[in-house]
Amino acid sequence: MKKGFLLFLIFFSYLSTFAQVKPKEKVTPVKLKDTVKTEVVEVITTYNPKIADASKIKKNPTLQLLEKSKRKKLSYNIFSAPVASTFIPKSGVVKGIDVGVKERIYDNYIAAGFGNYTSPYGEAFIHKQTRFRSEFGLSAKYNASLENIENTPLDSDFSNLSASLFYKMEARYFDWKVVLNAENNNYNWYGLKEDTFTDFAIGNIQENQTYNLLNINGEIDFLDAYIDKSNLSLSYFTDDYNSSELLINFNTNLDIPLYFTENNLQVKTSLEFLTGNFETDYATQNELNYSIFTAKINPEYKTNLGGFSLKIGTKLFASMDTENSVNYFLAYPDIKVQKAIIQEQLNIYGGVFGDFHTNTYKNLVDENPFVSPTQFITQTAEKYNAFIGFNGVINNNFSFNISASIKEEQDKALFIRNNSKSDGVSNFANDIELKGFEYGNSFSILYDDAKTTSIFAELEYDLTKRITLSTNIQVDDFKMATQAEAWNLPTFQTAIVGTYESAKWYAITNVFYVGERKDILYTTTFPSGTNGIQALDAYIDINLNGGYHLNDKFSAFLKLNNILNTNYQRFANFNVQGFQVLGGITYKFDL
Repeated sequence: MKKGFLLFLIFFSYLSTFAQVKPKEKVTPVKLKDTVKTEVVEVITTYNPKIADASKIKKNPTLQLLEKSKRKKLSYNIFSAPVASTFIPKSGVVKGIDVGVKERIYDNYIAAGFGNYTSPYGEAFIHKQTRFRSEFGLSAKYNASLENIENTPLDSDFSNLSASLFYKMEARYFDWKVVLNAENNNYNWYGLKEDTFTDFAIGNIQENQTYNLLNINGEIDFLDAYIDKSNLSLSYFTDDYNSSELLINFNTNLDIPLYFTENNLQVKTSLEFLTGNFETDYATQNELNYSIFTAKINPEYKTNLGGFSLKIGTKLFASMDTENSVNYFLAYPDIKVQKAIIQEQLNIYGGVFGDFHTNTYKNLVDENPFVSPTQFITQTAEKYNAFIGFNGVINNNFSFNISASIKEEQDKALFIRNNSKSDGVSNFANDIELKGFEYGNSFSILYDDAKTTSIFAELEYDLTKRITLSTNIQVDDFKMATQAEAWNLPTFQTAIVGTYESAKWYAITNVFYVGERKDILYTTTFPSGTNGIQALDAYIDINLNGGYHLNDKFSAFLKLNNILNTNYQRFANFNVQGFQVLGGITYKFDL
């Protein structure tokens, strides 16, 4: 359209130019004598039109399309063909996931109960957080059985009381915590051999023993520092026979960066000082003292290489036994390798490590409360422990871990029954009144070198969302250097654990099976030689612990132990309680 308008202007200018040229007129000559000549003057000029001079088109042009250019109406047709399918859609609304009722969590609780064998029970945990990022609190637990076991002539009651106070603070560069622990435990050496003692002798036995513990523990955890965590612990342990033990532990973990690799070097260090004494030994009535200092350093480096997870380290020990004038300088490997055979389903692992630890009176009592306060305390060296195993997950519901190991130990601690100093009639020997543990009713520690081959397996299966089953099995084969047997150690033991939990109910069941163990027999009263081996029968123990949540704050619980009412011996001549039932109430609250 612009091109046509331009041609129009050019054409209009051309016509205007010619329109300005005036045609010549024909003049009749007059014969007059005049000196002035006439001439015709033609004035020619051009016309330059402007855009404003052009008239504008005020109507929109009407476009007429050809029939071929007109838009056609489209029509859609679906070709329907049958398709094989098992999916049949159903109408309805979208259903949400049932996550259950959100349980309210309380910071504190108290529990109280009572059971047969005159068994009071109490437990409490109370703590408070402040706005200054600090926390303090206390916990306490009391459990007792004040009624004697059937067919035991001596008192067989017991009580356990423990309490703890703590204070914790979160600072800018580190967190720290202080804990004060105390324990008071009462037991009786009631394990007399049947049909051996007269009523008169039994009536004069002082079989009671009480253990006391006072412990203070301080911990500091640094944030983003070379020192990862440090811990200082002081423990003082005593009993009713003037035995005492002081244990000081100082542990520090270092996190040292290595500039040539991504991972840091972890270094665990430990300083341990143990000192204690017993009023007498079992044989000569002489005082027993022990004092052991041990330093340990354990550097380890973890990395991934070629699909293998590696932990490479070593354990270095320096120990001084001042009472026995024995010094040790030991070095052990600390290596573990793991490789995924089937990603996220099956792993294989293996390694070897060694260790060196100090036996303490407190640890021996925790394992066997019927030991006599006449022990020789020394250290056990685990020269090596080589292991290989498999672990993994199947169908996200079944997990497993199976391993085999072989280890060699020097001065392995074994419990062995003490020989009685009484003839069954008198409470004196060599004109010295016998103590409550000198009637063949206590245990001593015997040390021997041992080589142990073990197979261990643990399995866990989530039967449903609320029910979980797990089990573990351990089989051991002991080869002793000088002793005939690995005294009081089972070669086979297993446990089965089942848990159930719903909005209102919960239950945990434990089934323990412990194989046969062996202890020693003596020919006559102390001192005497051995006269054979006493075999302790294998036993099974079934326990059930459950409860019902009355509401958010109150719950009722019930504990059933030794449901089969099995009369077995955990240690030689020490029968256990039969069927036990204990019930109570738990109250949860906030301060």
